Amino acid sequence: MGLDVNLWRRWFGVFALVAALGMLIAGETVLQSKLKELSFLAYWFVCFCFTGLAVVVALLDARALRRRARQQRRELLTTTLKEISDEARSRARQGDTDPEGKARGD
Repeated sequence: MGLDVNLWRRWFGVFALVAALGMLIAGETVLQSKLKELSFLAYWFVCFCFTGLAVVVALLDARALRRRARQQRRELLTTTLKEISDEARSRARQGDTDPEGKARGD
């Protein structure tokens, strides 16, 4: 069973977020004294890129979630209206009878 697009997107977002968090912790603790000049800028730029990537993936996921919810609402409305019209047609075919089968007005 393959992973669907939503799951891939979420795993990619988690990876980007964990990478940014790991770089933040390492940069503020272990690597703080070792990063100088250009390596300092490059390191924090990569960390910033991972953070931005996590934000973009989260926004894409939110957009996909809204799109799927909108589609499900439309499908629910369509099926509900179809069920109502089918029920109305079947009652019209049965005629004006009450539940005991007697004609109304008697």
